[in-house]
Amino acid sequence: MVSAEVARLAIEDAAGLLRERRLSPVEVTEAALARIASLARLNAFITVTAELALEQAREAEREIAAGRYRGPLHGIPVAVKDLFATAGIRTTAGSRILRDWIPEADATVVRQLRDAGAVLVGKLNMHEFAYGISSVNPHYGDVRNPYDETRIPGGSSGGSAVAVVTGMAFAAMGSDTGGSIRIPAALCGCVGIKPTYGRSSLHGVVPLAWSLDHPGPLARTVRDVAIALGATSGHDPRDPASADRPVPAYLAEVERGAKGLRVGVPRDHVWEQVAPEIGSAVRAAIDRLAGAGAEVREIAWPRAAAYAEAGRVILNAEILAVHAPTFPSRASEYGEPVRSRIAAARPVDAASYADAMKLLVDARSGLADADLDGVDVLAMPTVPERTWTIVEAKESPTAAWTRITRIFDVTGQPAISVPCGLDSAGLPIGLQLAGRLWDEAGVLRAGRAYELARGGFPPPPV
Repeated sequence: MVSAEVARLAIEDAAGLLRERRLSPVEVTEAALARIASLARLNAFITVTAELALEQAREAEREIAAGRYRGPLHGIPVAVKDLFATAGIRTTAGSRILRDWIPEADATVVRQLRDAGAVLVGKLNMHEFAYGISSVNPHYGDVRNPYDETRIPGGSSGGSAVAVVTGMAFAAMGSDTGGSIRIPAALCGCVGIKPTYGRSSLHGVVPLAWSLDHPGPLARTVRDVAIALGATSGHDPRDPASADRPVPAYLAEVERGAKGLRVGVPRDHVWEQVAPEIGSAVRAAIDRLAGAGAEVREIAWPRAAAYAEAGRVILNAEILAVHAPTFPSRASEYGEPVRSRIAAARPVDAASYADAMKLLVDARSGLADADLDGVDVLAMPTVPERTWTIVEAKESPTAAWTRITRIFDVTGQPAISVPCGLDSAGLPIGLQLAGRLWDEAGVLRAGRAYELARGGFPPPPV
């Protein structure tokens, strides 16, 4: 098997070959590192940890040979967005401010990946401090979409999406505050899930907005995402937002299929300002689920716009608080457009912040789940507009792209983006599916049901 073929294997396929010792963790790691080197122009990585990765791969090889197989991530190359702390490895959050920070300890999700036997191939490029949706980065280079290198990959976890869709990593960790896992997954043609708030630990993650931040994985398939999510879920006493709840065996339910799945298509808020080509592709994807046996019906979603506005208010308040130690005192070290966005952010009055947080608390206490009465998941577009060029992103750095995704950062409900087609320019479009709090298993089932109904998805031409 040639290196490029190895790098594009599904996690379970690679894991089976590793477990049976028909493939070596060193070979798999070398394949991923070869892809990283050959596709350096995409700027997916800030730091490549090749030496460490090969050392970890050799250790995984010894453990597997000795019969100490840890599970499907053992010996599998992964990468993490560069706002997850990594012991002894610089963690920049895509910024100049933190360019020399070398943490003493791993973020919890990084430690969980290590405990699962995964091989860390590096730290992924991103939008500076995760405050943007393009992954245009003036400090470490603009991340480029592998379907069209003149275009953005989405953000802020742009490097994460690019890495997995091109075979540089089998799975990657991203973070999502307003859509930063799901948006790049949609634009780069991979799968990304934002789990329930509190499902995965935020300990050791550079914050954007404490109340809205969610860590989560990206990978090439729903099953691969389920494996990575299972490894990075669970209670962490070091994170006050972490929930002490049992973690389901996500793969146990993922193949239940579309038959009997109840899909709600919201009438309110979602379809406004959606480009016709994207709307048509997502509607066709929903019809495909119906054709596979899902029960699809339109539903009201009267609080959607209020949730979206609450997300905007909370982010504006918390971004100023997070950056108060360095902004404006070190404003010159911030790049554009983040410097301008923080400078333009107006202090939120206490009443507005309190009202937004009250809606958030109510949503996470059951109000948002009531909107799914009679259905299992909601279905809608992930990103409502076409993919920008990098030039366009620099000229107009803000957009209404998060008007749909950020709703679920407020409600805390799990949401996944699955590729559902290509636009007329050959660029991916994402279908977003969201479910009740703590029902990642149901969301993964729905995503997998669509994935099976859709069939294969064309990889990027790189």
